[in-house]
Amino acid sequence: MSSSFAENILQKIKKMNLEKFVVIGGMSGVFKIVANRKDGLLIESLEDGKTTFAALRKHNFMPLDSIAIYTEEDSSPLKDIFATMLTQLETLPPVSDKAAADEVKAYFAQILPTYDRDRVHINDMKKVVKWFKFLHAKGQLKLEEPKEIEETEAAAE
Repeated sequence: MSSSFAENILQKIKKMNLEKFVVIGGMSGVFKIVANRKDGLLIESLEDGKTTFAALRKHNFMPLDSIAIYTEEDSSPLKDIFATMLTQLETLPPVSDKAAADEVKAYFAQILPTYDRDRVHINDMKKVVKWFKFLHAKGQLKLEEPKEIEETEAAAE
């Protein structure tokens, strides 16, 4: 995929809603935020649909919307990386998150050519691939078309 084609797609894609998803230190998987409480989060497991409470004093929360990957210039938000992975899904399917390091690095170089090779570790790449595949399999990753984005922005005003 050419650089200008990728830039054109990313300009059209203004939103991929990752705000409602969180990863939690000490707990495996990706969770959907059901409700905020002053002492923690009520979360739903995307694996089995069970709802549970995760206390702030016991867990570290990382909203997927706040995660970015270092690039040579600055960083690239996870939602942009997921958008690229989603648009290239048919021509460049994701590697296994258990694939050899060289294979994962080669894939990552195709979806984010400017990633910082010194600061982005293989475990980070594998997490991105694992999260993408999991969320995609659960039907949680959707690109908003420009028309939908305009309607959303108009409704917000």
